Amino acid sequence: MPQFEAKPPLVGAEGRILEGIVTTLNADGSPNISPMGPIVDEALDLLWLRPFQTSTTYQNLKRTGAGVFHLTDDVELFAQAAVGQPNPLPRLRPAEKIDGVILADACRWFAFEIESLDDSADRTSIVARVIDRGVQRDFLGFNRAKHAVLEAAILATRLHLLDAAEIQAELDRIEVPIKKTGAAAEHRAFNFLREYVKQTALPNNL
Repeated sequence: MPQFEAKPPLVGAEGRILEGIVTTLNADGSPNISPMGPIVDEALDLLWLRPFQTSTTYQNLKRTGAGVFHLTDDVELFAQAAVGQPNPLPRLRPAEKIDGVILADACRWFAFEIESLDDSADRTSIVARVIDRGVQRDFLGFNRAKHAVLEAAILATRLHLLDAAEIQAELDRIEVPIKKTGAAAEHRAFNFLREYVKQTALPNNL
């Protein structure tokens, strides 16, 4: 396995952001499942993760130095993991080369170890090297509704940054492609997130 300098890939150069799900292990050995959009290089050998220090993912990565990044088209999993832990938990299996777990139904997975961690700012900079990877099933394909659910999941994590009118406008915009192009899973995922937003930030506006 080649060794890399702890230098992050940059968006617009050799890197791009890929939305996926990171699994880490809590101190008691239980899994933590969290959406994350690291910047990755073309070969997916390097991941630049930027978790907030208040997140469980950050705490676990700092303690264990390893995790698994997954690519999946399961938007219901994205929706649930964005605002808490999925219930019930998805199927998991042990990783072989790190102390971690793999989402058994993800399309692809990348087990990684941390090369550098800088938490001098509120948003930590973590450069990680992929040490093992696998393909478990085909990616379903591009679908506007699935991408819209991802936008809704991101919105649900940023409610503290927006006022009620902005949140409502975004939900209305996001719902259009879901109605036009989504299947039952996309509708369930969006409705789950909309209800979360309603209960959390818009009690009188939805």
